[in-house]
Amino acid sequence: MTALTLEDARKGLASQPFSVLLKARVAAFGNGAATLELDIREDLLQQNGYLHGGVLAYAADNAITFAAGTRLGPAILTSGFSIDYLRPAKGIRLVAEARVLHSGRRQATCRCDLLVLGDDGTTTLSAAAQGSVLTRNGPTS
Repeated sequence: MTALTLEDARKGLASQPFSVLLKARVAAFGNGAATLELDIREDLLQQNGYLHGGVLAYAADNAITFAAGTRLGPAILTSGFSIDYLRPAKGIRLVAEARVLHSGRRQATCRCDLLVLGDDGTTTLSAAAQGSVLTRNGPTS
């Protein structure tokens, strides 16, 4: 497998209509890690003014999958993940930093920290996730 580049990752994200809707971007990609970012906007908030948990879950899922892609290649799917919401997400930017904890030929296990950048420049850990990613090699029926 030829190593994927940051530009490959950005093209992959741009091919996902939901990611385009959220205006997510790949900020870093390579060596078993990936960082996904998105600006926190009013239309992504829940009723109490915090970033909606579904947006945090989306970011964790995608960051985990992109991190795994640095080891497994592009033909992959998330097989499952869990997320723990630690603090309400309120700020200007969500940063999902994922890294591969272990990988084999067909599967990778990754962790993702979901950080929120505040107006004052501080970052707060808002959620943590862990998930597994599998290659799509073979039938998917």
